[in-house]
Amino acid sequence: MMDLLHNYAIVYYLFIVIFSVLITSLAIPSILHVARFRHLYDDLGHFRKSHDHGIPRLGGVAIFVSFTITSLLFCMTDKSLPINYLLTACIILFAMGLKDDLAGVNSNTKFLIQFIICAILVMLGDIRLTNMYGVFGIYELPYLLSVCVSILMILLVVNAFNLIDGIDGLAATTGLVANGTFAGLFIYFHQYELAAVSLSMVGAVLGFLRFNITPAKIFMGDTGSLLIGLISAVMALKFMGINKSAAGASTELFSVPALTFAILIGPIFDTVRVFIVRITNGQSPFTADRNHIHHRMLRLGFNHLQTTIILTSINIASIVMVLLFKNYSNSALIILIILVSLVFNWMITFFLRSKERESLAFRNLFV
Repeated sequence: MMDLLHNYAIVYYLFIVIFSVLITSLAIPSILHVARFRHLYDDLGHFRKSHDHGIPRLGGVAIFVSFTITSLLFCMTDKSLPINYLLTACIILFAMGLKDDLAGVNSNTKFLIQFIICAILVMLGDIRLTNMYGVFGIYELPYLLSVCVSILMILLVVNAFNLIDGIDGLAATTGLVANGTFAGLFIYFHQYELAAVSLSMVGAVLGFLRFNITPAKIFMGDTGSLLIGLISAVMALKFMGINKSAAGASTELFSVPALTFAILIGPIFDTVRVFIVRITNGQSPFTADRNHIHHRMLRLGFNHLQTTIILTSINIASIVMVLLFKNYSNSALIILIILVSLVFNWMITFFLRSKERESLAFRNLFV
């Protein structure tokens, strides 16, 4: 009987992914046709762009449609996730992202709408971080602090995914790794609805990735990157929430905050690093530039595909590292992940200096 249920679950999850992939794959050719007919191309003249020809940036429409339809059709309704609040937030974010992709949205307006979305999820949907599992000595969080931390976390992850969407395939692949990992963890903990939501996003992104890998035929735009960031953030909060009560196995099997941090380390580290550099240089942290890790790797001579593969590999390696050293404390593992990321960034800086100075000198490590 158990084997039959197990086989049924595998078929069910595969069907979710395949169905979601098909919707995206069928939608994108139509979107490409409309974009070309209406001349809805990316802003080719912008200094941050790394392509020499116009490319439609409405791939997020296909991702949204695929994710929403698949979630509504196949996601089981239970108390593990308030799907009504989640889809409400997704629709609001989609509308804002589409407006931004087509005509632009004021940064203050974008932040206000994102804050409203976060409030809906955290305060109405009760999707929030309630326990830090002893990270730096912190355990249970008071309600007000829990709400504030959760809203900040969602805002960070949503915008972090938006900021790494600068080269072909990177944001999509990162979202694929994040939601694929969360799906596997949810299946392990028998959180079937949460797994179904994650796999709906996995399928939507897989279908899009076929058209976004170099040479890209379409970009996801803000519509796609913000949505992937939102679902990734919600899945992260739900994972940290369900673990503490999942058959009493969480702290024995996984270092929950460290594993969540490892899953999202790529966009989070790059965003925090860029913000710190901008503030240090006396600039606004929201000033656009070409100082993201993927831009720096392009300057080293890597192409879009190579850069995406390298950064994705480091992301996966961070996840594997936490699983291998799960017996260590969360604090130690988080510090280790940060150190690995800093060393990787330091090596990029070293090779950039060496390339500019045409010399592999030891001093390039420091100045």
